Amino acid sequence: MTRSLRSILLSLALLAPLAGAVAQDHAPAAAQKADSATAAPAAQGADTAQHAAAPGAAPEKKKDFIMPHVLNSDHAYIPWLGHGLEKEIALPHFPPIHIGGVTIDLSPSKHVVMLVLASTICMLVLVSAGRGASKARLEGRPASGMAGAVEAMVLYLRNDVLLPNLGHNGDKYVAFCLTAFFMILFSNLLGLIPYMATATGNISVTATLAILSFIMIEIAGMRALGKGYINTIVYWPHDLPLSVRAPVSLIMTPVEILSKFTKPFALAMRLFANMTAGHIAVLALIGMVFVFADMITNPVVATMVGVVPVLLATAIMALEVFVSFLQAFIFMLLTAVFIGQIRESHH
Repeated sequence: MTRSLRSILLSLALLAPLAGAVAQDHAPAAAQKADSATAAPAAQGADTAQHAAAPGAAPEKKKDFIMPHVLNSDHAYIPWLGHGLEKEIALPHFPPIHIGGVTIDLSPSKHVVMLVLASTICMLVLVSAGRGASKARLEGRPASGMAGAVEAMVLYLRNDVLLPNLGHNGDKYVAFCLTAFFMILFSNLLGLIPYMATATGNISVTATLAILSFIMIEIAGMRALGKGYINTIVYWPHDLPLSVRAPVSLIMTPVEILSKFTKPFALAMRLFANMTAGHIAVLALIGMVFVFADMITNPVVATMVGVVPVLLATAIMALEVFVSFLQAFIFMLLTAVFIGQIRESHH
């Protein structure tokens, strides 16, 4: 158990992004509006003062509450007791790095901050669980509490899920699969907490995870097959005559090459689509409450009608917790299956 957790932490260092984020406050735009409103005559209402301050100005656009919580940005939100119960803060911006004709911006975004936070929580949980399991073993008793739960989860995933799919001597790939599982799991769960964001709802993040899995799959094939690895790229059926073998190879070789890239593509799109769709569904249902509030003038009827979207959103949120575990499990399982397939392809 302790050796597995150490291997997970070692692999986690490869997945955790190297970025720091120090939030910087911006003066809220509402303060400027308040100053202009107090400059108007006291006898006028707030709406009259706003129109008098800017006659003929275009009406102010309504704030979008859905997309900012789904898309990536250089801003984040923190709890605030003012209007809206949240405050927008700007993340630090670093000067871009120019390498030849390529410009690299290392400024942390909202999803980068979530990745750093998820990796930090992941390391804290696994380190404390490993120490608890080691202490319990030295005392001659089974681990309890969080250490026992993490140990049971790791042992189940390792013995019953990963090793049967990785094949013979697949222990060396267990750490990577478990690292991907815990990293994706904590990233998914962070998106269910208010003021947080789901980094795995970003196609760039899921694509990077899929590329790392692709590299691990191909390395596993090279190590297991040696020179025979070329047969996973060039299709050459040895049991057919040459007159048939050559045209079949010309047709099937592009298919073999394409199949190598469809696997990470499926991993990236499945995780991205599931995590994004759930959040949009929840936010859209909550947005229906405000739509009903504008359409129905009777407050009692509006309240009764608004209860339905809230109940539906609550049900989807409960489903999202299950989906967070499920998608992390599926990503880990498919990675293990693909590694096992390429390692046993010489049979």
